[in-house]
Amino acid sequence: MLFTRPSFKALAIATAATIGLAACGGGSSSEGESTDSDLSGSIIIDGSSTVAPLITIAAEDFQTKNSGVRVTVGTSGTGGGFEKFCAGETDIANASREIKDSEKEACAAKGIEPLELIVANDALSVVVNNDNDWATCLTVDQLKKMWEPTAEGKVSNWNQIDSSFPDQKLGLFGAGTDSGTFDYFTKAINGEEGASRTDYNPTEDDNVTVKGVQGDPGAIGYFGFSYLEENAGSVKALEIDGGKGCVAPSAEAVQDGSYVPLSRPLYIYVSKSAAARPEVKAFVDYYFENQDSISEEALFVPLDEAQRTKAAEELAAIDNA
Repeated sequence: MLFTRPSFKALAIATAATIGLAACGGGSSSEGESTDSDLSGSIIIDGSSTVAPLITIAAEDFQTKNSGVRVTVGTSGTGGGFEKFCAGETDIANASREIKDSEKEACAAKGIEPLELIVANDALSVVVNNDNDWATCLTVDQLKKMWEPTAEGKVSNWNQIDSSFPDQKLGLFGAGTDSGTFDYFTKAINGEEGASRTDYNPTEDDNVTVKGVQGDPGAIGYFGFSYLEENAGSVKALEIDGGKGCVAPSAEAVQDGSYVPLSRPLYIYVSKSAAARPEVKAFVDYYFENQDSISEEALFVPLDEAQRTKAAEELAAIDNA
């Protein structure tokens, strides 16, 4: 049976749902014919819905070469993923932010040592409805005016953001509080992680945000760059002025450092005990050996040279652990 490559819309399913990937033959992002190995076992991954499409493609392709290994990828959000990871329920946590000290403590309490690896980069994208013909670029201050806690119940119209904007009700769509995207966005825009108005439409499923923005002329939302690429033409990305002019989200703007402050690295965290298992170590190695092709297929921004060097050092440390 051949794999049918799922769309990213199918991947970002409801909170705590799991995408099971059958271990069977099919195409691969890497070059060469599909092969098999003596590896067996299962790998359980959960966490960020932003990172899920990237790791799901890696898991699919890994299984075409290792039919004895079953990989499952869940999307319970970065925070939810760390809860499972630190409880010993998963082998790998997908994360769109760094692990928090409180999460490290929870892992330590269970004897779990997390090993951090940067797997790609992201341009956190702010999008509006295609019928929005008044906003093309927003400053960080304007975004803060929309999203800061003091805006709750008070800032509800586009003309409150800029007097040149029309009398159009704001429709706010964003990440849920278990999401690393929520943590990153609130810190970058509002200056404090978790500081946000609560009267918006929160979700761990970025496709809910896409549909919400599509259906509301006054809507604005945010999610990872791969979902913008996957939904090209369905919503309109805004340029962001982080203090040095308006810049659109793109791979180039992430790599050259001009897309600020919404560029970010994306992570996986592997438990040290899981990394000692041959199938888990082989999967991690497979990802980094094929990082460019997997990132391209998943529409993610690949690692830069400094990140590649760091990843090589981290992989060597896992080998020597």
